Amino acid sequence: MADDVPCVLVTRPAGAAADTLCEALKSEGYQAYSQPLLTLRALTDIPPKQRGFLQRLDEYQHVIFVSTNAVRFGMEQVEMYWPQLPTGMRCYAVGEATARCLAGFGIEALTPDREMSSEGLLAMPALQAVDGQRVLIIKGEGGRDTLRSELTSRGSRVDELACYRRGPPEVSGEVLLRQLSDWDIDIILVSSGEGLSNLRLLLTRAETTKLTVIVPSQRVARMALEAGCREVLVADNASDAAMLRALEDWLHSTGE
Repeated sequence: MADDVPCVLVTRPAGAAADTLCEALKSEGYQAYSQPLLTLRALTDIPPKQRGFLQRLDEYQHVIFVSTNAVRFGMEQVEMYWPQLPTGMRCYAVGEATARCLAGFGIEALTPDREMSSEGLLAMPALQAVDGQRVLIIKGEGGRDTLRSELTSRGSRVDELACYRRGPPEVSGEVLLRQLSDWDIDIILVSSGEGLSNLRLLLTRAETTKLTVIVPSQRVARMALEAGCREVLVADNASDAAMLRALEDWLHSTGE
């Protein structure tokens, strides 16, 4: 640790979410650095079928935003067709940060109590009895299929609107290693499985065995263990508060 101040690497995509977490870390006395392990790009050429989902937004009983980026890129598309959202539908956010983003558009969203994930959304009472109802999931291109498949099995008609594309980070493994050394990084905060996958692609197993990481779920923890990370800590979820709690637990375990 540089001068006894823990040095933390934030790997969220560049933008407000990464900046907010870095500021929160600094306010708690950490030295925070940012190196995104994902890049994001808006999908502006929406296919006709998906444009139809937007045009018929008033036909959906449930609209789910899976991330802050789904709000950021998705609402750009929604507002082209609906300057004022239709009434009568419920909006859902995967977590508190996503809900705050929606609140910025005047949208009050339902969120899981603690498990900020697809599984947490699926456990919500409002999404249990959805037989015959229509659900729109606003998300990035690709990603997990858990929400769509489970809601479909419950009898709902599910459509997906992909509004952004994830890409590899704009950094080489050589540069990342140099950053870890130059910044004297003690611990890395990884916010998603895709970020962890990109970390594995950038570094060799011999290099990942030197890393201590905090991840947002048991699923991502398994990926980190498979990559050979030296120490893997699991936060309650990917929120700022959960990451900070996990970081404090780690510090206490090291005796700092």
